[in-house]
Amino acid sequence: MKKRVLTTREILPGRGLERLSEAADVVAWPGAGKPGPGDLAALASGASGVLALGNDPVDGALMDAAGPSLRVIALASMGFDNVDRAAAAERGIVVTHTPRVLAETTADLTFALILAARRRLGAAGASLANGSWELFRMHDYLGLDVHAATLGLIGYGQIGRAVARRAHGFGMRVLHHDPYAPDDDLSASVGLATLLAESDIVSLHVPLTEETRHLISARELAAMKPTATLVSTSRGGVVDEEALLHAVREGRLHSAGLDVFEREPMGTELSPLVTEPHVVALPHIGSATEATRATMVDTAVDNILDVLAGRPARTPLPGGPAVPGTTADTPTSTHTSSPTPTPTPTGTTGTAGARS
Repeated sequence: MKKRVLTTREILPGRGLERLSEAADVVAWPGAGKPGPGDLAALASGASGVLALGNDPVDGALMDAAGPSLRVIALASMGFDNVDRAAAAERGIVVTHTPRVLAETTADLTFALILAARRRLGAAGASLANGSWELFRMHDYLGLDVHAATLGLIGYGQIGRAVARRAHGFGMRVLHHDPYAPDDDLSASVGLATLLAESDIVSLHVPLTEETRHLISARELAAMKPTATLVSTSRGGVVDEEALLHAVREGRLHSAGLDVFEREPMGTELSPLVTEPHVVALPHIGSATEATRATMVDTAVDNILDVLAGRPARTPLPGGPAVPGTTADTPTSTHTSSPTPTPTPTGTTGTAGARS
């Protein structure tokens, strides 16, 4: 008899769901919108596995609705802040994610945001599209150079290093702040205060944890150059969006490029940052290429099939077990960045940090 697996979407890229359906009894959330915890709980009874996306809430109530049969929660996502890890550990449930899959693709998107925000491509393109380009003026849509600029990376894991490699093609000086990542041939390790003060572009590559929530707030924005650009492809909660909006509107920050927001998806209730002329905003598409998204789904499916077959999960969460009912291992750094950098007070150059 096939084991029951709940998936939070009826359609996913690639053939992963097709493979899963061949081996398991797949039950999918049928709605067009984002499912809520109650929606998924209503379908979860008797499930041995759950395949969820990175912004689907997976809490203890959902786990209890599935019951004691639940053995694995597989995320088609590198991030995992949507899962109640403590609840999963208490119930002996393996939780997996998709490291080593999307770093290069997300780094591409990061650099696209750097270029678009720095060169004001969004505002210039909108002018063309709405028919207001009637005269060539040398002072219209003046941006700032990317080549030879200083790039500061907060978090220097898989994605951060991939961005650093691209930056060298633009002749950029690269700095990073990550207490677990020393200097290398791509980037110099510095304190947060130094990075904020010296960088022309600050790019965020940390997971969302209690330590990194609003890591970039009014204080950090005030420490940046008024000609600087902030870019985030990590998680929306890492940036205080109200503080960022004020900084951009008041000219205390040149621009921002955002792929993530505190509230996702937005629907018609847009964040005011989306329509701000000096902000380039995208709907969380960092990993959105055909190949990468299909590989993410395949990785999640492989984890489910392995666990249900009695094999260890291929990519359990850092510090989490690979086999149901076992004790967690020592945390390792497989997330968006190296272990979470604890914010260093501005005005200092220390790199002290704590593991997430």
